Amino acid sequence: MKKVILITGISSGFGKQTAKLLADEGHIVYGTVRKETVPDDRIHHLLMDLTNPDSIKKAVSVVFENEGRIDVLINNAGMHSGGPIETLPIETIKLQMDTNFLGLVLITREVLPIIRQQGGGTIINFSSIGGLMGLPFQAFYSAGKFAIEGFSEALRMEVKPYNIKVILINPGDFHTSNTANRRNFLAPTGNNDPYRQQFEKSLTAIEKDEANGWKPEVLARKIVRIIECKNPGQRYIISSFEQKLAVALKYILPGKWFRMILEDHYKIH
Repeated sequence: MKKVILITGISSGFGKQTAKLLADEGHIVYGTVRKETVPDDRIHHLLMDLTNPDSIKKAVSVVFENEGRIDVLINNAGMHSGGPIETLPIETIKLQMDTNFLGLVLITREVLPIIRQQGGGTIINFSSIGGLMGLPFQAFYSAGKFAIEGFSEALRMEVKPYNIKVILINPGDFHTSNTANRRNFLAPTGNNDPYRQQFEKSLTAIEKDEANGWKPEVLARKIVRIIECKNPGQRYIISSFEQKLAVALKYILPGKWFRMILEDHYKIH
């Protein structure tokens, strides 16, 4: 069945591949971008900035005016900063939280009345493995994803009477533009930064994991199957076996033991 789908952040990575595959399946796809991009005749591009409430309202209204409904909202867009908690610039922290969490909240609130009044729909929120465990030198990325976890759990219960499904996606490491984009938001760790050496060691491990990650097409294919599933689950962890094991160990092992495993992985000694 053809659905009207609004997906945020389709200029690269997960969003780009997911939008293409959904269009291939015959769905009506609207995707948001922050800057003009090469058009795809099968996908409707919408200029939108998650930190700008007016642009969010405008994008949602365009979809509703054109189609009269929104069946699926995919909250994919986000950013990825990196650096020590103490020295990461406050402007970057604010941008991280405004983009990854508050922006998601705002667009969800715009879409909810439409889905509620039409009798149901689906909201897919992208969290992360980093939303299930705090990652060193990615504290505010993790904090934003932790916030999405709590928000989604509460939202799921509130909208149940209106036949609205809320699904969480927890990707592990994928080989996307995340690494390059995070480089634009790294803490300026100069020689006077007490965390510089440890940050550089940990960042090497982080970027190695991402470089060896799966291609975004793997996740995109999974999203398509979820959307076309009559009774989808409420959470999908899409990652390597090792990362799924890490999530399980987080809830099985004593906290100190699990912390030691993460510290070893990120070269913190």
